Amino acid sequence: MKRLMLGLVLALALAGCMDKDQSGKSAGGAKLPAADVAAGKAFAERDCKGCHGLDGRSGAPAIPHLAAQREHYLLAALKAYKEGKRVHAALREIASHMTDADARNLSAYFASLPPIQAAGAKDPAALSPYEHGKSLAKACAKCHGEDGNSRIAGTPSLAGQQPHYLVVAMHEYLNRERKAAPMHGLLPRLTRLDMESLALFFASQTPAQRAAPSTGSAAAGEPLSAVCGGCHGSHGVSTDTSTPSLASQDAQYLAAAIKAYRTTRKRESMRVYVTGLSDKDIRDLAAFYTVQKSRAVEKGQTLVKDLTDKCERCHAAEAAIPGMAVPKIRGQDRDYLIMALRAYRDDRRESSTMHKMSLPYGDAVIESIASYYAGQPAR
Repeated sequence: MKRLMLGLVLALALAGCMDKDQSGKSAGGAKLPAADVAAGKAFAERDCKGCHGLDGRSGAPAIPHLAAQREHYLLAALKAYKEGKRVHAALREIASHMTDADARNLSAYFASLPPIQAAGAKDPAALSPYEHGKSLAKACAKCHGEDGNSRIAGTPSLAGQQPHYLVVAMHEYLNRERKAAPMHGLLPRLTRLDMESLALFFASQTPAQRAAPSTGSAAAGEPLSAVCGGCHGSHGVSTDTSTPSLASQDAQYLAAAIKAYRTTRKRESMRVYVTGLSDKDIRDLAAFYTVQKSRAVEKGQTLVKDLTDKCERCHAAEAAIPGMAVPKIRGQDRDYLIMALRAYRDDRRESSTMHKMSLPYGDAVIESIASYYAGQPAR
């Protein structure tokens, strides 16, 4: 998810756009002979076929297909394993004993093979965490409203709320870190991906404008909001996926939540601030935020398509960028794509570009993108 958990200003360049020198020269600068595909096949027969198959087909989930992969990318990947920039004990051991000619021959061999074809593309709607979240949200409608705009006093609206915050809040209810509520009966049935999908759906809804509450003064609450704005954003519209928006929220819920930070909710920074507020201050602060206009913070309806469109700028077969080691990802093993994207997101695989692109996204979005590409015909 674009900032959920989970992220991507994404071009999702899966191997990252590493501008390594793949000019056909050895480390010493000498020109290498042309690749020997037969020698590469012999090397693959000896050291690679157990995992990648002699035909370049993944031997198990989370192992990538190598058939028809770009030679330039394969060379860069082998170099990264050899230098320890990618972590895999067996591959590092193999790569560390390879000469430049071995790497070139092996890369040329796998690049020369016909691509591994996927079973076929899946229905895009089936891959959408937004659509999955929409179906789950039906169970929430009685209290929070069909579109996340609650009409019950004391019950929070979820429309336009930051997605990572929503996931954290669900876990706090699940772990009994928040006061008992109907949430406790619903949450145990949800997986992590369910929670992320549900959060993306609500984050993509437009918050309804609220009238001034019957208690508290918005004018008196405005100066009190100065401290809050540093975390919760101008006028209560958060720009941080982990920090909730307060704008357009139910006043009764806001007042109760602020008071809870004095006792049951464990946030030291919040406790220090709210301890100094009187009950009147809290009512005024809640009134101020209630009448502020909020907005949807995600575009979950089109998120996966928007992200894969950006991926195509680098990864489409016809868009291979000279001088950049960008892999083909259509038809690639789904589990491998998930693993690689998580590794870039969590900064466990080197590529500053990919880390920045994938950092904002949770597993629900990553798995949807991986499923989409795994189902596309390889080229």
